[in-house]
Amino acid sequence: MPKVTIRKQKVSDAKRFYEILNNPNFIYFRICPKSIEAERKILQKHAKQNKKSLNQHFAIMYDTKMVGGCGIKINPDNKQCGEIGYFLDEAYWGRGITTKAVKQLEKIGFKKMKLVRIEIKMNTKNSGSQKVAIKCGYKKEGIMRKAARRGDELHDAYLYAKVV
Repeated sequence: MPKVTIRKQKVSDAKRFYEILNNPNFIYFRICPKSIEAERKILQKHAKQNKKSLNQHFAIMYDTKMVGGCGIKINPDNKQCGEIGYFLDEAYWGRGITTKAVKQLEKIGFKKMKLVRIEIKMNTKNSGSQKVAIKCGYKKEGIMRKAARRGDELHDAYLYAKVV
């Protein structure tokens, strides 16, 4: 069985992230880089954040193939609270890969970053993301009206959370 791991993102991941994020069927994640160079700049910014330990950004690995990305963003108003985000190449949906990545990510959040609360927010139509949150033991806390952005449009989002 292939192994799922997470590793720090690299600037050299830009082309692969660009390909994944610009899939026309990839409709719920709000970041779609306009070019590979734009994605490189985002990854350079992430590398600086990783060094400062503010936010942590990772690539999702399926054996040796990079298939997605994930990270933890610290709430600037409550540094003991973080938000997990993730995306996965469509060719790998439905295999439990994101669930395994989120479990690894939350260990980093709770143990290394000393968070006491981790949130996952997703578009209310994103059933795959809801399944990931539930499988990882997150509890639905409610609906956030007009809280998810896709392009110029605002959509409602579910808020799931886990506390220690």
